[in-house]
Amino acid sequence: MTPPREGLPVAATDAAGIALSGPSALDIVLARGRFRATLAMLGPAFVAAVAYVDPGNFATNLQGGAKYGYLLLWVVLLANAMAMLIQYLSAKLGIATDRDLPELCREHYPRPVAWGLWVQAEVMAMSTDIAEFLGAALGLNLLFHVPLLPAGFITGVIAFAILELQRHGFRRFELAITALLGLILLGFLYETLKIGPSASGSLRGLIPGLHGPDSLYLAVGIIGATVMPHAIYLHSALTNGRLEVRNDGERARVLRFERLDVIIALGLAGLVNMAMLAVAAKLFHGRSGYGDVTTIQQAHAGFGHLVGGTAALAFAVALLASGASSSSVGTYAGQIVMAGFVNLRVPLMVRRAVTMIPALIVLGIGVSPTNALVLSQVVLSFGIPFALVPLVLLTRRADVMGVHVNKRTTTAVAIAISALIAALNVFLLYRQFAG
Repeated sequence: MTPPREGLPVAATDAAGIALSGPSALDIVLARGRFRATLAMLGPAFVAAVAYVDPGNFATNLQGGAKYGYLLLWVVLLANAMAMLIQYLSAKLGIATDRDLPELCREHYPRPVAWGLWVQAEVMAMSTDIAEFLGAALGLNLLFHVPLLPAGFITGVIAFAILELQRHGFRRFELAITALLGLILLGFLYETLKIGPSASGSLRGLIPGLHGPDSLYLAVGIIGATVMPHAIYLHSALTNGRLEVRNDGERARVLRFERLDVIIALGLAGLVNMAMLAVAAKLFHGRSGYGDVTTIQQAHAGFGHLVGGTAALAFAVALLASGASSSSVGTYAGQIVMAGFVNLRVPLMVRRAVTMIPALIVLGIGVSPTNALVLSQVVLSFGIPFALVPLVLLTRRADVMGVHVNKRTTTAVAIAISALIAALNVFLLYRQFAG
């Protein structure tokens, strides 16, 4: 038998060692070289990561930093660490089963359970849409002085344009979302370098601690803004069937790429969130007239007055990029949720048009956008267990995951995360009603 020429992929074999016909799709990707193959495999986690730097994060991180300084920095770090594990489990579920999480819930759970999960997921989607739409509208308002309600309609047009990219393949959509994520990162990189948060203060902020029920409310909001239910559903849909694999060995190789994808994308999102809070702490906390910054508009004005017009511009551009990208991703996630849980499909553009309505109502009646953003993130935190618990239960089942079933340690950590989030929400409810 003639040996394969150097640089060409070797034909894949099945579990019995029998050669399969021709190189697999993964072989073809790997033949490009390590660097190019890695770039080709990155993408799903970057789309999911946009949910972790959406306008809700702006609201909770800025309020947290302005009011409590660096105190809640540990919450941002903890939430991001939890998000990495959660998003990897979701990605693994899609790769191992070629199904997304909502589909598997419909297949493995009784119909009333699947429909109940769908209803709560739609409520969470509405909260997500409100946050994302309000953020993009605020960005347009701050950049071009467009009134909030017309800015909301313009946001809808931008979201339609980004969603239209999906008609031309997932890669264009991924690249567009990644580019917008890059704008957010560059914006806060500039702010961080310009303002220079305290290194010692940041290190002290990594020591867990709270200061009264208001800080707990913001801490829960930060977790709700960071660990997003719709991103948990979405990630499994982004990875299943993205690259055709022929056996468990190839799935394991794809999973290694996806771990790297999650680490890079969620790591960048975590740095952005920590930079938001640290910048607000340095700039506003304890400063006369600024320590009580409670709105995004006040924060934007503060950047302009205390740092300069370029800082204010970078902040507004980052906010617009965040709202525009996350509103498109949120709509796509909503489509996955509906199709998976109850096997109903509506055109993406129709869904986008319908889900705009609550956000436009909020803009139209004049509710404080920042307060609505923070409240939406607290509501979202209550939906996390309803996405996380089914994810953990399914990924620990060998009949679902095969050889890629969770290790006991992974399952234990994921259960602990679910319990922590549920406990925080119960405690928050108790303090709110007891007070």
